[in-house]
Amino acid sequence: MEPLLAILVGLFFAAAIYLMLSRFSISIMLGIAILGNAVNLLLFTSGRLTREVPPIIPAGLDALPAGTANPLPQALILTAIVISFSFLAFLLVLTYRAYQDLGTDDTSEMRAAEPDDRPLPPLGY
Repeated sequence: MEPLLAILVGLFFAAAIYLMLSRFSISIMLGIAILGNAVNLLLFTSGRLTREVPPIIPAGLDALPAGTANPLPQALILTAIVISFSFLAFLLVLTYRAYQDLGTDDTSEMRAAEPDDRPLPPLGY
């Protein structure tokens, strides 16, 4: 199962990079969301996939028994899900406001701070 999830993580990373290289802000935002899911799946896979022994320390032992899933990546993923959701909500609002103000989704046309008729900067001293 772990090699299959490793291939899935690679596909997620490839799709995220492809989308983030786009000119359109919606595609960039979707790529960031997929990248967050890829990192979460990578952390989950690194914690060993097993269902036989829950990550609970039995009475009389000081550590987890062998073959137990590591609970730390699972806790990290829960935190990362909340953070990535809030970041995605912020990006969604930012993209919507940029579209309202500029009237375009294309990042190459978003040049409100750089007008086309502006003279070139000095090329020498």
